[in-house]
Amino acid sequence: MSTAARTFRELYGHAPEGVWAAPGRVNLIGEHTDYNDGFVLPFALPQRTEVAAARRTDGTLRLHSADASSGVVSLDVAALDPADPPRGAASWACYPAGVVWALLEAGLPVGGGADVHIRSEVPTGAGLSSSAALEVATALALADLYGLALTRPELAALARRAENAYVGVPCGAMDQMASACASDGHALHLDTRSLEQRHIPFDCAAAGLRLLVIDTRVKHALADGAYARRRASCHRAAAALGVPALRDLPYEGLEEALALLADPEARKRVRHVVTENERVARTEELLRAGRLRETGPLLTEGHASLRDDYEVSCPELDLAVATAGAAGAYGSRMTGGGFGGSALALIDADAEAEVGRAVAEAFRAGGHAPPRITAAAPASGAARLL
Repeated sequence: MSTAARTFRELYGHAPEGVWAAPGRVNLIGEHTDYNDGFVLPFALPQRTEVAAARRTDGTLRLHSADASSGVVSLDVAALDPADPPRGAASWACYPAGVVWALLEAGLPVGGGADVHIRSEVPTGAGLSSSAALEVATALALADLYGLALTRPELAALARRAENAYVGVPCGAMDQMASACASDGHALHLDTRSLEQRHIPFDCAAAGLRLLVIDTRVKHALADGAYARRRASCHRAAAALGVPALRDLPYEGLEEALALLADPEARKRVRHVVTENERVARTEELLRAGRLRETGPLLTEGHASLRDDYEVSCPELDLAVATAGAAGAYGSRMTGGGFGGSALALIDADAEAEVGRAVAEAFRAGGHAPPRITAAAPASGAARLL
């Protein structure tokens, strides 16, 4: 019996009907493009969130997390309301509760409720989509428990609806789609407008490389308004330029488009999104050609754009990127929404210890908390474990 299943039995006095899991994700490149109908290139992490669950028939949703101090949170399914979400020590329950609410809103029969226990290996606040992993694992569990015939993109869309409307974070489609649909050994090229997917081989080990994830341990809070302000700025710029979304601006016409915008901030936001979409296309071409090392400069270019034009980096992320580059990384950049979280560094496999030491020493010298440094390789998406 798995740890999640065993703890479930201890909590609720009966066995779960199953255990489901969904991974966190790393976004190789394509940041803040998803809510602009653009292109992204994430992959799933081996670290995942597990959900042990069983159906109820009385309309009660009981939620417990191994990582929270709130104990079991008991909610009335019929009373779930985005205007009155769980708060305080139970605020983490917004994510699974939001999934149940989204399923109900879609007319799906989950009103009987469920008993749920959650345990996660995905660090929170690290820019690795711990929230999407929880949402997708919960959505998959409920779909199986209630016999709902939902495709993986449909599960991802419902999980995103939960985060947008119930939690209140206006994220794009990438995180939930990566967690639900990723393939082992591949990055997921996603067109966030059409949701067309392409699985791109991404095997660092075969190329003698390693991709490090450097968790700065600086926590970000995307619901505090900074994320929403950038999204709104992009949408205003698209309207001013007469296009449905910034994804519709061609890279070759960027300078012409920028000349039409009077607002300096809008010009910076537009420049990032358009050039980032181009970097996604160039990175995919290089991966398909097996030229993984040559993607490094694109990662570094992407970080500079996120730092200077999108203004979502922070001193710890900039230090991680600069130090990894000085220690021999082919390229590095922040990943995730920003304002903290993690950076990526593409390195030779035999340089992992050296780069890790250099980054740790730089953080120590700068008076920062020690970073958490791990190697990442593409894993599979959400699945039933038991």
